Amino acid sequence: MNKTRIGIIGGTGLGEALARQGTGRQVQVDTPFGPPSGPILTTRWEHTDVAFLSRHGPGHLLNPSAVPYRANIYALKQLGVTHVIASGAAGSLREEIVPGHLVICDQLIDKTTARESTFFDRGLAAHVEFAEPFCPTLRALLTAAGDKLDTVVHPAGTYVCMEGPQFSTVAESKIHRAWGGDLIGMTAMPEAGLAREAEMCYALIGLPTDYDCWRPHDPSKDRQALLAQIMGNLKAVTANALELLRAALPVLAGQLDQPCPCREALALAIWSDKSRIDPAQVQRLRPIVGRYFA
Repeated sequence: MNKTRIGIIGGTGLGEALARQGTGRQVQVDTPFGPPSGPILTTRWEHTDVAFLSRHGPGHLLNPSAVPYRANIYALKQLGVTHVIASGAAGSLREEIVPGHLVICDQLIDKTTARESTFFDRGLAAHVEFAEPFCPTLRALLTAAGDKLDTVVHPAGTYVCMEGPQFSTVAESKIHRAWGGDLIGMTAMPEAGLAREAEMCYALIGLPTDYDCWRPHDPSKDRQALLAQIMGNLKAVTANALELLRAALPVLAGQLDQPCPCREALALAIWSDKSRIDPAQVQRLRPIVGRYFA
């Protein structure tokens, strides 16, 4: 049986939209890090085999800090996924990144503090390179696919990942802008870092739904009207992201064996003396490290 090589992690909006796109097989996966956010849908969508996971689970019951990121990435790795395209709703920190546009993120700033951030939490020390947190090869493919769309696709952007679940204060939002942030969200980390540890190509499509709080809201609109506007933006940007995926997936399916440094991330990263590592720890991480422990 061929393994599915392409994984899609859907965030707010896109997660629910993709779950409605097609039928397939719901796969329950057990991991050493507990169950993932929900069953993984293996299906054929847009003539491409994909494994789809809704980050926040069925019904969007998991807040960003409660998402089992390690279990999610491990589960996709067990299924044979080598390339992950993720989405994440976010606030725009730049006037030119208009809600509804798409952003192919190239950098991130991690402000999270309460999440398990590595597979190598005991018995085995590994330090992956993370200077380029999103796969350059996959980013280039998405950017090229975006050139075919009517919507604006920004080819780069720095994503600030905050803990949440509360949104930023105005002072924080201004700091994020001063740091060079372009988007503010709550889910890119540790997801991107774990994907690198698992030697997966990982790219993030940022879905800006509003301007965060650095930009004053329209005083003529009450809170309900503002919320309705944001939800409308979410619907529009989700539709744009679906179009980008439709354009990108067939191309990606033909390039899965293209060499990429992401796929060799652990080659120089394991610093532990292998002769002293408990075999039980190797077994625990077998899908991730197995090829380095023949």
